[in-house]
Amino acid sequence: MWTEAGSAPEPVPLPDTAAPLDVPRPLIAHGCWYPSADPDGREVAFICDRTGVPQLWVAPVDGEQARLLDADPDPVVEVSWSPDGRWIAYTTAPGGGELTRVLCVRPDGTMRRLLAGGEPGASAHLGCWSPDGSAVAVTVTEPAPVGPPRVETDGTTATTDTPVAAHTGDWTGRGGRAFLMGGTPLTSHPPEERGNVVRPAHDGAPSGEPGQRTLAAYLVDPAGAAASVLLASEAGAPTLRVCALSQDGELALVRRGPRGHREALVVRLRDRTVTGSLRVADGDPWIGGFSPDGCTLWLRSDAEGEFAELVAVRLGPRGQWRGRRVVAARAGCDLELLTLDRAGRSALLAWNVRGVSELEVTSLHPSTPARESTSPAAGGPPPAAGGPPPAAGGIPPATGGPPPAADGIPPAPGGAALPGATDLRAFTGPLGLRVFPGLPKPSEPRDLSALSRLPAAGPARAFALPHEVVTRVAPTLDPYGPVVALSGSPRRPGVWWLHEGVALRTPWSARDEDAVPGGRPPVRPVPLRPVARDGLPLGGWYYRAAGRSPGEPAPCVLHLHGGPEEQERPVLNPLYHELLGRGVDVFAPDIRGSSGYGRSFVDADLGEGRFAALDDVADCAAHVVVEGWADPRRLAVMGRSYGGYLTMASLVRHPELFRTGVAVCGMSDLNTFFAGTEPWLAESAAHKYGHPERDRELLRALSPMSRIDALRVPVLAVHGEHDTNVPVGESEQFVRAARERGLDAELLLLRQEGHEFRRADNRRLFRRTAADWIERHLTG
Repeated sequence: MWTEAGSAPEPVPLPDTAAPLDVPRPLIAHGCWYPSADPDGREVAFICDRTGVPQLWVAPVDGEQARLLDADPDPVVEVSWSPDGRWIAYTTAPGGGELTRVLCVRPDGTMRRLLAGGEPGASAHLGCWSPDGSAVAVTVTEPAPVGPPRVETDGTTATTDTPVAAHTGDWTGRGGRAFLMGGTPLTSHPPEERGNVVRPAHDGAPSGEPGQRTLAAYLVDPAGAAASVLLASEAGAPTLRVCALSQDGELALVRRGPRGHREALVVRLRDRTVTGSLRVADGDPWIGGFSPDGCTLWLRSDAEGEFAELVAVRLGPRGQWRGRRVVAARAGCDLELLTLDRAGRSALLAWNVRGVSELEVTSLHPSTPARESTSPAAGGPPPAAGGPPPAAGGIPPATGGPPPAADGIPPAPGGAALPGATDLRAFTGPLGLRVFPGLPKPSEPRDLSALSRLPAAGPARAFALPHEVVTRVAPTLDPYGPVVALSGSPRRPGVWWLHEGVALRTPWSARDEDAVPGGRPPVRPVPLRPVARDGLPLGGWYYRAAGRSPGEPAPCVLHLHGGPEEQERPVLNPLYHELLGRGVDVFAPDIRGSSGYGRSFVDADLGEGRFAALDDVADCAAHVVVEGWADPRRLAVMGRSYGGYLTMASLVRHPELFRTGVAVCGMSDLNTFFAGTEPWLAESAAHKYGHPERDRELLRALSPMSRIDALRVPVLAVHGEHDTNVPVGESEQFVRAARERGLDAELLLLRQEGHEFRRADNRRLFRRTAADWIERHLTG
């Protein structure tokens, strides 16, 4: 079924580290998130920071006896319980850094094993389980070998390991001068040139520039009884994750591509052929799955328009793409989470409605004909291609056209059969109508019943939620009784069981009343809608400190989120709570480049559009001043990651607007950032900011260090010592330059942290230091 790989991960036994039930000194105000239910839906594995570090726990959904399965101090990032219930796989970040590894453990805490990512400098990411739970997909980084070009059987030269992408490589048309850095150009080929093979990284195929890393996805047996097998590999890839496997093990759903240009690939595993591809939305990496019979693929995709929708793709006998349709969509809203139930017959959909989640369940109606297995008989050759032509549920050829080829694939123009690995992307025909290849053109008589025989979704049933934002959905045996992770403005992250239409907080999640210290209840924010100077509507949430009269202008911090594609959501942020307790209001805006407002809004800051994004920061400050919320003499700006970059850039581009700034893990010079960041991040960042070679002048103009002489106010920089996404030198050089100009500037370096601050003691130190700084310079 799968081709064995030569160099592959091997499970390594580790000492058991499960802890007793009475964990010493647990945090009362703790968070629980990322649940994954066992096959019976009675127990849940999850991440919890009640010991001060995010760790792996397991507990019954309706009981209080939570058990710590791994007491190691490395923060846990992801969790997945195997379909057979025998293993729990999880990802950890050693030292709090950005390089991760994948482990597994029995639900009772025994037989802990390292699956991948244990080598120095290596990293590994968790994929899906095989349907029977015998193996788990793991993506690992490995060096890319350099070898002679591989010649295909048709005489052509293979120049890349990378499958053909669904979109073109001309990114300049999407605003700004931005290009991929190295890797494989994202180009579309005519149908007769498709059908690329995803070759093993060790088979002599070239893999890009010398020293370029390769991402390789393997299927690993946690018990170590079977050899690991290679599913797909790509040289110079920003991401590569196996999201789903078909029940018969013939097909894999793979998510690949840089931020802003993700795509879903269906890979036929016996020959590693990409049978189709489609652009998918950013955000949650778990983008979809297969129907039980493998004849339908369900995807969370924004290929059809501005917002992500539920898209169904009909698959042929050998995984060929026969057509697609949107089966669930909401005007002006993104589908941000898609989870198929255990039987694959219904889907849980979480919609982002102006920053607030709405959760519903809908039945799924896949294509009628089941996909035929292509597994050869033992010891024999593979069967000849020859599935039946499309019948009920299939897509007919154009009226008056030739009959389908022997394998049931619609013929190409002129009667020639398309290759088996067809990518049937929708395209725009006359009058702007979208038509599927193989269907009649709009100018011809059309059999519209063909579209009705594509997959569909049934009526949706909504869930009532006690809090604003759904961050994770874990299916159980009951499609109407999932386990969900929720966050909200009055509470820390927790896990809830939606039982018989009632949302029940799990006993081991913190109570709402314990979310913050007594005497200062959390503040519910109000939405604001600023307008940029060029007329673009923006968004955001305003937090008003308690006890202040409505018309009283207040000291205010503009807090800028990261990404740039993140979105501000109305959830309890301990940093905001700390600032509000000091009498400082917080406005958290969504400037151009943020998600949740459509793809055009996300792309509005590409390349030279970044200058307009920097103006958005000033426009948001002006909005809260003009509306009477904020005191113009007491404004500060702060943010993390991309928000840290915006903070530094705003201080030097608008030097008279803010009295101080706090920049957390921000980029101060985009050229030095590209020189020092992780290669995968450079791939994505080149699309957003500009190419580090061809666009050096643009990057220089956008860099805060280029205007450092304009800095007039004190600045605090905060960074994790193990941050390899944005190297700590970005903060060091900005602070050093500020001090050389006689300004008050400090750097808080957090130990055992990377780009994310995961340890409770470090998070507490950060927010108190930042609040002290803001209070001193705004109200002192």
